[in-house]
Amino acid sequence: MKNFETLAQLRQACLDLPSKDEASEQATYEKQKMLLKPPGSLGELENLVGWLAAWQRKSEPTLNRICIIIFAGNHGVTAENVTPYNASITEMMIAQINQDGAAINQLAKNANAELRVIPVNNLEPTANIVQSPAMTEKQFLQAVEAGYNAVTPNIDLLCLGEVGIGNTTIAAALSAALFGGDGAQWVSKGTSSAPEYVTNKQKAVDKALAQHQSILNDPLEICRYFGGYEEAAMFGAALAARHLNIPVLLDGFVCTAAVAALQKLNPTGLDHTKISHLSAEKGHLLLAGNLGLYPLIAFNMRLGEGTGAATVVPLLKGALACYTGMNSYQDAGLPPPQS
Repeated sequence: MKNFETLAQLRQACLDLPSKDEASEQATYEKQKMLLKPPGSLGELENLVGWLAAWQRKSEPTLNRICIIIFAGNHGVTAENVTPYNASITEMMIAQINQDGAAINQLAKNANAELRVIPVNNLEPTANIVQSPAMTEKQFLQAVEAGYNAVTPNIDLLCLGEVGIGNTTIAAALSAALFGGDGAQWVSKGTSSAPEYVTNKQKAVDKALAQHQSILNDPLEICRYFGGYEEAAMFGAALAARHLNIPVLLDGFVCTAAVAALQKLNPTGLDHTKISHLSAEKGHLLLAGNLGLYPLIAFNMRLGEGTGAATVVPLLKGALACYTGMNSYQDAGLPPPQS
C-alpha cells in the first residue's frame, strides 16, 4: 500500500515517472508496414496500438484485462446553489451502479471490462471552495492514496470516471486555477440547463479564484484547494498507473481536470493517458487544448461515470485486432510495399 505522508513525497512521485518504451512502440510501426494494407492506412488505429505498446512496455500489447474505476465524492460548493440536485443523488447513483442499473454497467459489459465504484471519504463533502480549501493536507493525501491503491498491477488498460454532484463546478475551478481565465470561460450547464445555476457556478469559480490567489503557482495545492475527494483519487489512480506501466483512458471534463495538474508538475505526466471523448461541457475542449491532448471521439456525451472511456474501449480492441490478426504481405505471397 502506498502512503503519502507529505505533499513533498507526492510531488516527488509525480516527478520520478518512468518513460515509455520507445523500442516496443517502434516495433509496432515496423510490423504495421508489413501488414496487408497500404502503409499508414489505418491512421489513428495504428497510433493507438503504438501507444498501448509504449506504456505496456511490450511490442505485442494486450487488452485482456480492462478495469473501469469510478470514484465518487461530494462537494461543499453545492452550498452556492450551483446545481438543482443534492448529495443524495451521488449515493443513489452508486447504488444504481452496484445494482447493474446504470449506463456504465451496460457499456462495461459491452467492453468486457471489470467495473468498480469507490466512494471516497465515505461521501462526506469537501469544504466549500469559495470560503476555504476543499481539503486539509491530510484529507487530500488520503484521497490520493485511495486512488493510487485502487489500481492493481497487471491491468492492461485503466479507464477512469467519476460520480459527484457539483463536480463540474469543481472541474471548471481546477481548470481556471491551473490555466487561467474566469468562471465565464470555463463553466457551462452541467446537469442543469437553468441559467441561474450557470451564473452561480461562474460566480463560485470567480470567488474561489479570488479567495485562493496565494497558492495559484502550486499545482498540488490547487488540487487541494479547488478539487474534491474523487478528483484527488483520480489523480492518484493516474499516477499509480504510470508507475505500474498501465495506459489510461480518461473520461470527460471532470476526469481530465482532475489529472491535469500531473502535467503541470511534469511535462510528460499525462503521456500515458488518452482523453477518450470530447465532453459536451464547453470547458473540456479548452482544457484539452491547454494539455495538448486531443479526444478520440466527440459524441456530445456529458454523463460522466466513465461512460465515454468505456465507449472507446471497443475502438481500441478493434485497433489491436487488426494489428494481431491481419495477414502480412508475405502471408499473401506478395512483396512488401516499397517505402
